[in-house]
Amino acid sequence: MATKQASKGAAKKTARKTAAKGAPQSMPKAGRNPKGGLTQVGRDFFAKRDGSHLKPGVTGKADTPEKMLRKGSFLVRTFTHPRGPMIDPKGEPTRLALSAHAWGEKVPKTISEAHTLAAKGHTLLSKYHAEQERNGAEKKSGTRTAAKSPGSTASRKQTRKAPAKKTAGSGTKRANKTAARRQTRSKSS
Repeated sequence: MATKQASKGAAKKTARKTAAKGAPQSMPKAGRNPKGGLTQVGRDFFAKRDGSHLKPGVTGKADTPEKMLRKGSFLVRTFTHPRGPMIDPKGEPTRLALSAHAWGEKVPKTISEAHTLAAKGHTLLSKYHAEQERNGAEKKSGTRTAAKSPGSTASRKQTRKAPAKKTAGSGTKRANKTAARRQTRSKSS
């Protein structure tokens, strides 16, 4: 309970500081896009009040790593555990549900549709991490792959190291036994 009071006190102090600077306390009506998300006026409001650097949502295809990361993070953060209903008592979508439209997604009407969007976000983040891992491996090895078609192996330049030859005395007992079996099989065939 003491921590709640301390955080309330800190919030009031921050609010007083921003009020003293001349920043408005509540966002103007023009800052909310009726179709979901914020307008440029809304983003400017939060930049002035909080010092945040908000960007508009990724409405198109998330085809670059930055877009995958931004859109995937938004969908996971917002729709894994939604903080409110998707539809208000009048049957209209809530601002939470409309935020999906601001990111180029279908407006969810149920919690299960919201979880579907969260799953899509997880997929985008997986693709982003795979892309980063692939790029990191390229930088370490010094090889580059062609970016024309990610699925084709013909367009990729692959370099392979020749396997190291083992001497009779090197390795573990298990490796030595396996090598001995292979030699006997190759001699008999």
